[in-house]
Amino acid sequence: MLPVTRLVSAVRFFDEPMLQLARWISERYVAPLATVLGVLSPPRVAGEEADLTQTVDDRAQRPEVPKGPGAPPAPATLSGYRGGPELIRAIGGATGAFILRPAPEDEQAAAVHAVRECLARGRRAIVVVPEAAPVPATAGALRAVFGDRICLYLGGDKRQRYRDWLGLRDGRYDVVVGTRPAVFAPLRDVGLVYVSRESHAAHRDDRAPYHHVRDVALQRTRLSGGTCVLAALCPTGEASALGIPVVTPADRRWPVVEVVRPGPEGRAPRLVQALRSVRRAFIYAPVPGYGVAEICRACGQPASCASCGGLLRAESGQVRCIVCSSVGVCAVCGGTRFGIRRGGAERVEGWATRSASVPVARPSRPRLPKPTGEIVVGGAELVRDLGPGELDLVAVLDADAAARRPGLAARERALAIWMEAVGWARPAGRAIVQSSHPSDPAVQALVRGNPDRFLAREREQRAAAGFPVGAPVFRVIGGEGLESALAEHEPLTSLVTTLGDRTICLLALEAGRVPAFGRAMRDLAVGGVVERVEAEPHL
Repeated sequence: MLPVTRLVSAVRFFDEPMLQLARWISERYVAPLATVLGVLSPPRVAGEEADLTQTVDDRAQRPEVPKGPGAPPAPATLSGYRGGPELIRAIGGATGAFILRPAPEDEQAAAVHAVRECLARGRRAIVVVPEAAPVPATAGALRAVFGDRICLYLGGDKRQRYRDWLGLRDGRYDVVVGTRPAVFAPLRDVGLVYVSRESHAAHRDDRAPYHHVRDVALQRTRLSGGTCVLAALCPTGEASALGIPVVTPADRRWPVVEVVRPGPEGRAPRLVQALRSVRRAFIYAPVPGYGVAEICRACGQPASCASCGGLLRAESGQVRCIVCSSVGVCAVCGGTRFGIRRGGAERVEGWATRSASVPVARPSRPRLPKPTGEIVVGGAELVRDLGPGELDLVAVLDADAAARRPGLAARERALAIWMEAVGWARPAGRAIVQSSHPSDPAVQALVRGNPDRFLAREREQRAAAGFPVGAPVFRVIGGEGLESALAEHEPLTSLVTTLGDRTICLLALEAGRVPAFGRAMRDLAVGGVVERVEAEPHL
């Protein structure tokens, strides 16, 4: 061990509880401890440390009442939910975990109620949201109620983020609302970690240590003696497999959902008829653009990108590759004229404009239809935490496409997006879903507003595929001898391929085997057999 030669900063970047959490992440995700410690805090900005004041008494700095604009007493949102009283009793006072499936119009109020209960018990709260822009309605609702007690840890430049982090460390805030890094916020005495929209893909970090906010939140509350709430209209299969209590509305709080057969380019007669009379609506068109280039008009060969072989899409008057964004050029003859299979959000905007009695828009930024009357067309990029929609109609086009997408969790992710979009039709609107398979489990889950049966079926199918829900999964890249070394850990499933002189293995393990597996991977890395380990890759 090398001697310490000088003090770089007077700031302590982690304490013993956070070191415990970092060690757990390092073991669970088979990542170097140094890598994990690096994600606990933002990059240091030395100039922000000049004005640090020493905190004598952390609790003494807490304001007793919100300092923001007048905060009315919160309605007892969770009290009327099945399992709500048990959740309220647990928050801030006991270690536990809950899944919360709020009514669409209660998403923000439920978060406010949970945080208020935590603060009332003299503890602090972390709320993790998947996206920073636009500012989630949940973050806005919390800020409106709790004022200056809350830190919005969303976006900002390096200096602002480090300044906010120092403020959290020094006890200036009781609540932090932020994206993935907020789960590591240096708050003391954390009584609640609330994960908003738990099913969103952004809660998983695509960089080392590849952690998922859900797992880190659960472990952090175990260590702090707090409560973890995983909130989503459609929780992930991993959350549902935890066997923890589920809190739901006591009565049905879901729009009427009608399933109709798809029409050409989404023009189902029932939808066209409905668009003539609605004032505010959202049409979920999962495919962007005007259409897909199918054939080169010059040589008659199937169209593909000359640069990378990718799919070519017509969008905004141009044909481009969806993989590398190159201008569309035929890979065979260099031609630039293509036969287009029409269908996409641009086409939907066109025919919807001809059918509707109000303006139709395809905005580049997420927003709800204008109160004066508007129909918005778009895909998953528009489905955000925008608050109660109160729309007359939500339409989901080409629901059958979810079954054609690659990935074990593709249908689950699609259902989560559909449910968030359809939730905008509460409290008095309706939804129309286009599908040739109305009895499909995902479509039926959307009709009922309850994903339980669908998730149970998905668990069965995942187990049959060799990747049970909740089983740790790793992608390991290495050289000669890797496959035999991995076999010693008796994986539930092991898929192996080679690329040149490299071996790539995808394996699922029993949770209890991960610590020994991690130690072995570190030893093999030293020996040059293992090059990289990626935890929980997207399947």
